[in-house]
Amino acid sequence: MWRLATLLLALALAACGPRPQPAHPAFWEVEGPAGRKAWLFGTIHSLARPALWRSPPIDGALEEADVLVVEVAGVDDDEAMAQAFASLSQSPGQPPLADRVEPKLRARLAELMRKGGMTDSQFAKTETWAAALMLARAGSGELSSKYGIDRAVIEAARDRKGMKIIELEGADGQLRLFDALPESEQRDLLASVIADSASLDTESGSLAEAWRTGDMEPIERETQRGMLADPELRMVLFTLRNSNWTERIIGLMADGARPFVAVGAAHMAGPEGLPALLEAKGYTVRRVQ
Repeated sequence: MWRLATLLLALALAACGPRPQPAHPAFWEVEGPAGRKAWLFGTIHSLARPALWRSPPIDGALEEADVLVVEVAGVDDDEAMAQAFASLSQSPGQPPLADRVEPKLRARLAELMRKGGMTDSQFAKTETWAAALMLARAGSGELSSKYGIDRAVIEAARDRKGMKIIELEGADGQLRLFDALPESEQRDLLASVIADSASLDTESGSLAEAWRTGDMEPIERETQRGMLADPELRMVLFTLRNSNWTERIIGLMADGARPFVAVGAAHMAGPEGLPALLEAKGYTVRRVQ
């Protein structure tokens, strides 16, 4: 789930890129009182290559919707994201990064730092949560938010004149979730990033394939492991966010809006995912793709 935030640190890459891959990602239609509609589209925040994600059901919903709801609206504003990160991530007097992890993780930490071209001095003022995101970015290999579907959906909405874009958190709000974690939980986050880094390439490829094929089972498993296996981190980064987003969607529909909700596919998975939470509130949720 750290992938949700590492996209905030991504820099724009060269304009040329690999050939797009076909995709058939998961997509739901929601119906509420008086026939009011919403749509839920599970995105993936970064990919190694572009994806052909458009389809007749998705295009039809984008045409019918009058508002796009996303986690962060300015995913293509690298400067603003970098400023948000810099404003929150620095505090003087931080201990050496190696002292913030268990001895068994220090060799892997050193390897990640070498891979990212990082030195100990870079983390002298860096808070633990921010160090975790920096290391996660360093270990993300060929993944790029340039090919992320959040950015593509936002571009599609901008092409529709008059379609409003609402962000659920924004870059600053999303990073503040991490900044507000107690130091003990920040260290759990750091440990999880380091421990997961050895299998990151394999897991990222599997997750991307699950997203492309609309297979929610492996995506749901992803929400039950790593940092989200930690009860406190899960509550802050998954459970409470999904609950808050559900209420926002309900509020928009009650006001007469027709929202197209495009957030990370993990937030659609399992009994704590948006489709299940909306069903529990009495809404009819139907998977259409």
